[in-house]
Amino acid sequence: MKQLKLTGFVIFFFFLTESLTLPTQPQDVDDVRITQKFIDDNIGYITIIAFAQYIQEASFEEVEMLVKAMTEYRDKCLADRTLPECSKLTNEVLLENICAMEGLPQKYNFSHCCRKVDFERRLCFFHNKKADIGLLPPLPTLDPEEKCQTYKNNRESFLNNYVYEVSRRNPFVFAPTLLTVAARFEEMTKTCCEEQEKANCFQTKAEPFIYYLKALSSYQKNACRALMKFGRQILQSINIAILSQKFPKIGFKQLTSLLEDVSSKYDGCCEGDVVQCIRGRSKVMSHICSKQDSISSKIKDCCEKKIPERGECIIYSNKDDRPNDLSLREAKFIESDNVCEKRDADQANFMAEFLYEYSRRHPELSTPELLRIAKVYKDLLKECCNMENPPECYRHAESRFNETTEKSLKIVQRECEHFQNLGKDDLKYHYLINLTKLVPQLSTEELTFLGKEMVMALTTCCTLSEEFACVDNLVDLVLGELCGINENRNINPAVDHCCKTNFAFRRSCFESLEADKTYVPPSTSQGLFTFHADLCQAHNEELQRKKDRFLVNLVKLKPELAGEELWSLLADFTNVVEKCCKAQEPEACFKEESPKLAAKSQAA
Repeated sequence: MKQLKLTGFVIFFFFLTESLTLPTQPQDVDDVRITQKFIDDNIGYITIIAFAQYIQEASFEEVEMLVKAMTEYRDKCLADRTLPECSKLTNEVLLENICAMEGLPQKYNFSHCCRKVDFERRLCFFHNKKADIGLLPPLPTLDPEEKCQTYKNNRESFLNNYVYEVSRRNPFVFAPTLLTVAARFEEMTKTCCEEQEKANCFQTKAEPFIYYLKALSSYQKNACRALMKFGRQILQSINIAILSQKFPKIGFKQLTSLLEDVSSKYDGCCEGDVVQCIRGRSKVMSHICSKQDSISSKIKDCCEKKIPERGECIIYSNKDDRPNDLSLREAKFIESDNVCEKRDADQANFMAEFLYEYSRRHPELSTPELLRIAKVYKDLLKECCNMENPPECYRHAESRFNETTEKSLKIVQRECEHFQNLGKDDLKYHYLINLTKLVPQLSTEELTFLGKEMVMALTTCCTLSEEFACVDNLVDLVLGELCGINENRNINPAVDHCCKTNFAFRRSCFESLEADKTYVPPSTSQGLFTFHADLCQAHNEELQRKKDRFLVNLVKLKPELAGEELWSLLADFTNVVEKCCKAQEPEACFKEESPKLAAKSQAA
């Protein structure tokens, strides 16, 4: 995966390919029929995804029982679609079957959802999802030879189990993304099982699609959070900015039409309605390819490809060329005398058109920055249109926009300076300390994940020519991860304020935050300074994870310590491990050195 394409890949996520057993027919056939056939053919995978995402604690055997029930339902309806039960929405049938499984609602504590109906039931199941997967057992790992033998002996059960494990660990990822990951996993398994060096093959080939899953997961959660916490208007603005940059020659009316399909898709995807999500995404791609002449000159070859390939092709297509007649600035929003009258006639449409015009003229800006500019312009007009001479007031809008972008640029430059000065490992420790001081209520797993994501964003972007847009886009996704998507989130009041008050300006809100003063650390060290010889058996990667966890838990225990003191204690921990692992009796060494480190932390 080329790093240069990263930003477009992450942000332009919603045109991902359908996959697995979707018929590979050309684009000019009946897309609705093809999509329905895909759903029918993949009812097993679709059921596994929905059930495992809704009820993450459910066992694979329980999931298989539901797959059997849904497969029987599909076969019955394929034989006779006039049956009364076949007129129901698939997700409705699926939830009914989940609720009907004997003892399951009580076992996994979702009986209250089963007492609700329609939208309220779907929303209840959605809020039952848990972002923190620490409650799940560790992901099962098989020896490569064993993995290949299992695949060879029972392909269907092997793949079903993989989809189940990935889905319940990624409860907010859209179904088409998980289906794509499953297809890539099978391709990888087929290839690597033919190789001599199977372990090396699996490790090398797994990295790109694990990254693919993480990147798409972050964006999808962020988009759904925008929809659920801030409403459809914010999500609409995000999509206007993305599409206008990608397709600068698209007309505003054409964009508005496309946005109807894009926005309606999110209703199903964000609620976890797997079938509706698949249908919605297929509809978006069909819309784009049916109007490609007025949308983009870069996607002709993509739209001529068969359906499984066209989505990937569109993602990796370059941004369309800037139209020759597109001026550097749109005068009608700044120089016209009747701006206030046009705004008052239809404010939502007026602001949407402003964002469209500004976005297609500024491909160098990030999506969050474009939303900030739109908010600045909206607030400026609110101020100017109440003055005696509005045009004289809003004619200075460009300087306000530039000032806003300069502030955002300084934040990015400061972060990239950290990257240049600290190096990868120290940069991670810097963010682990800062993040833990800000949100010590989050689990250790979440905090170490967020720290690594910040480092990945900066190491990916800080050497690129499009540094600003890349960093701002990816760091915004990390903040989205921090804020979370669901209601069952434990964050302190200051962070909660930044997450909920203003979507566009949450980055600058977080910049102004200090360590959480309301946090009460645990009264005991809870075994933090108890080390054993098993540390000496840990491979480099595992030892690094233990160091990260030690640092996060140390900050949680001693949040009042300054960064220098925390760094010093982390260095002491590293020295203890090195010293004791070289000793003749590592366990005895750890027993002697651990209390010394604990005492030093107390004295700090």
